[in-house]
Amino acid sequence: MPEFETRLLIGGEQVEGGGQGLTVENPYTEETLTTVALPSPAQVDAAITAAREAARGWAATPAVERGEMLHEVARLLRDHTDALARVMTLEGGKPLVENSDEVGWTAAAFDYYAEIGRNSAGRVIPPIESTQLSLVLKEPIGVVGCIVPWNYPLLLLAWKLAPALAAGNTTVCKPSELTPLSTLMLAPFFGHLAAGVVNLIAGAGDVGEAIVRDERVDCLAFTGSVETGKKVAMACAERVARVNLEMGGKDPFIVCADVADAIDVAAKGGAWAAFLNAGQVCTSAERFYVMDQVYDDYVREFVHYTQSLVVGDPLDPGTDVGPMVSARQRDKVAAQIDAAVASGAEVVTGGNGSQDRGHFFTPAVVTGAAAETDLLREETFGPVAPIVPVRSLDEAIELANATRYGLGCNVYTRDLKTVVRLMREIKAGTVWFNDPLTDNDAGPFGGMKQSGLGRELGEEGLEAFQETKHVHIETEVAAKEWWYPYGG
Repeated sequence: MPEFETRLLIGGEQVEGGGQGLTVENPYTEETLTTVALPSPAQVDAAITAAREAARGWAATPAVERGEMLHEVARLLRDHTDALARVMTLEGGKPLVENSDEVGWTAAAFDYYAEIGRNSAGRVIPPIESTQLSLVLKEPIGVVGCIVPWNYPLLLLAWKLAPALAAGNTTVCKPSELTPLSTLMLAPFFGHLAAGVVNLIAGAGDVGEAIVRDERVDCLAFTGSVETGKKVAMACAERVARVNLEMGGKDPFIVCADVADAIDVAAKGGAWAAFLNAGQVCTSAERFYVMDQVYDDYVREFVHYTQSLVVGDPLDPGTDVGPMVSARQRDKVAAQIDAAVASGAEVVTGGNGSQDRGHFFTPAVVTGAAAETDLLREETFGPVAPIVPVRSLDEAIELANATRYGLGCNVYTRDLKTVVRLMREIKAGTVWFNDPLTDNDAGPFGGMKQSGLGRELGEEGLEAFQETKHVHIETEVAAKEWWYPYGG
């Protein structure tokens, strides 16, 4: 068996791509792992055709049977954790321990939707008359296109794929061109599903665009940049296709003065939220607003903890932070910091390549950044923590809400009044208090403003892939008194 799976899954068969080759790089060694033959236009068409042909049968499969099959996917994922995590580390650079966790979270998402997918198919509502029955039915949309980024290739696929399948939809899935290998490894895990229910095809923007624009794809679920997400939304609007978008953020992290006695905990939580996966998380903490009274102590503790982190080989169990996924992503982060420094900011620690090879960027702490710099306004997606002092909660809220993003927000406080105020006034899809970045399969995830449309996870994540139908039944066949003629 080859070390890396490079075949596509189309119509239940694993096939070699008929298009040009895609080189997959190891971001730690900067060496080529393997080459994946991309799908030809005919193969993209075949994948969509297979999903369309399988849609009726999969939708008719009893929900309890679909649930059992999703549980089997979860079991297979757990059984192959080590192999999947290793490949994810080699192609993405995330530390092995984090990728092992990701496989577990991915399996948990399949287990969750296996259960709630068979919990309800709608509801009964009160009828207009006693002889009637009124129903609200939840039905599958049809074919769902899943377009997934590179930072959490399996987890963010599961957040789309598991609810789409549980709702009775068939799928065509495209991983990022940077990290296709772990996704293609999943093909055998869907072997017990009917052919065409899940199709996996690699590729870049052209393959994604072909999926987005195809009239046979009824719904698009996308995670990626705002710019690409807008293009997806516009293409779907032109043909009135359903769309679910998660487009990243510029998440604030607020530290209140009432945690002065636990400032080290707040600093460690902040560093973890900023540097997890080398800062390449949609909900990374990218702006820190710290009350004046604890600002100096917080910066000191934050810098001390940051300097203790081990940067290196992501396969080494002792590594905390691995390389960034590509030279392009690293250069983007460096450019943001350089621009901030040119405007008066100071890099207190980090902010440079730390190894002879690999796309490394040492976790950086920045102070004194001007509010108008991109470092405090546009997504960084790298291991950088700009820390800003604020005089009041009013100022922290104003600054937190000042960008075009609204994905998440983290807060450290012990004051219940502050919690209630912030949960109401922060414009973000998730607000975490005293526990950064903890996901919950039952809790909906998504953003406000330009961070996205719709929600993943929770019951809302299932409803994103369901069509709603109202059914009105009159049990008596009889003329109604309000019909014509009006004149009696």
